[in-house]
Amino acid sequence: MKIICNVVLAAAVITAAPAVLAQTKWDFPSGYSANSFQTELLQEFANNVAKETGGKLTLTVHPGGSLYPANQIKRAVQTGQVQIGEFILSGASNENPLYGVDSIPFLATSYPQAKKLWEASQPAVEKLLASQGLKLLYVSPWPGQSLYSTKPINSADDIRGTKMRTYNPATNRIAQLLGAQPATIQLAELGQALATGAVDDFLTSSASGIESKLYEQVKYFYPVNAWLPKNAIVVNTSAFNALDKATQGIVLKAAKAEGEKAWGVSQQHDDEYVKQLGEHGMKIAPPSPQLTKALDKVGETMTNQWLRTAGDEGKKIIAAYKKM
Repeated sequence: MKIICNVVLAAAVITAAPAVLAQTKWDFPSGYSANSFQTELLQEFANNVAKETGGKLTLTVHPGGSLYPANQIKRAVQTGQVQIGEFILSGASNENPLYGVDSIPFLATSYPQAKKLWEASQPAVEKLLASQGLKLLYVSPWPGQSLYSTKPINSADDIRGTKMRTYNPATNRIAQLLGAQPATIQLAELGQALATGAVDDFLTSSASGIESKLYEQVKYFYPVNAWLPKNAIVVNTSAFNALDKATQGIVLKAAKAEGEKAWGVSQQHDDEYVKQLGEHGMKIAPPSPQLTKALDKVGETMTNQWLRTAGDEGKKIIAAYKKM
């Protein structure tokens, strides 16, 4: 009887072994906090993949830069240190200007325009990612970068001579073109800079205004939507190819659904954040025609500068976008 039991047990172990071996677990780093809507979308995508594969593929989301800092995630996926990850596309523009097309100021200033720009640039960006061993699953946009000020701004003249907070080469160039004094300050230090009078105005999203409580020190908000940056959710090509065809199909289907949903979720959050800024006492007003004209001129100048670095591929993207 004991022999029979042992044989049955051994058979059970052998039968179960393929199922155990077939289970795949991927780490999924993000640089954003767990309560960010971007991270919530990642978790929803991970949950859907696990559900549809019956647990065959599980993605463990690591928010807040807990596994890798935000600026190291792309490289970690490329080198296979992790199988999947999320990074902001424009953060890689130093590698190739095509990654920064969605952050050309005042080129695409609404969700519909940003979506058209993405459609025009998607083939080139996907090809570029593929050349680096990465497969794009989907993108998720952020709310537009809008103008905050401690004083009313009716025209570009009201910006000239002010201290404008900048945080990258693009925002530094915007300040210069508007005649402001650039002050390089990261978001975490912005509150202190405002308190000491080191900053008069700046560009950032409605989300930052709420999450960093900028409404406590800044009273004017102009939804100029200078650009709508996007996060890219990418997978290591070799890791993806190692999945069986059925699992690959499930991942791609879930990614397509999450990518389509992300645009609406981002816009909904933007609307809610702007409303909350008003509820906290900020004066919300559309930019004046004079200010809009000046910002459009900045956008034209910086688009031409980008085209000079992006080459023929960049020219094709901008031409395609302007025909849409």
